[in-house]
Amino acid sequence: MSQQILIVASGAPYGSEALFNALRLAIALKEQDAGLTLRLFLLSDAVTAALPGQKPAEGYHLRQMLDILTAQDVPVKLCKTCSDARGISSLPLLEGVEIGTLVDLAQWTLAADKVLTF
Repeated sequence: MSQQILIVASGAPYGSEALFNALRLAIALKEQDAGLTLRLFLLSDAVTAALPGQKPAEGYHLRQMLDILTAQDVPVKLCKTCSDARGISSLPLLEGVEIGTLVDLAQWTLAADKVLTF
């Protein structure tokens, strides 16, 4: 049975490097073990990373990183409360990303062998 890892990230997309580092680690984990069960839950300001059309001026590009993970069938969920608070629940999201709930996060946490927070 493969290991199950949950990554919970809450850092603003371009306000700090916390979300960037969470996504870097997620990609590296999948590269090391393709059979790994990996899930990503975004809280607080991190939920805004799932909005399409972002054009960072330079450096890392979070959309590309999220696209890599969703293409590898990594479930990515956004906190509904956090998304509602930021007015993005009804906006289009990146393909493969969906709104989740605290119940989803609780279930993913209970199922995980490891939970990493950023």
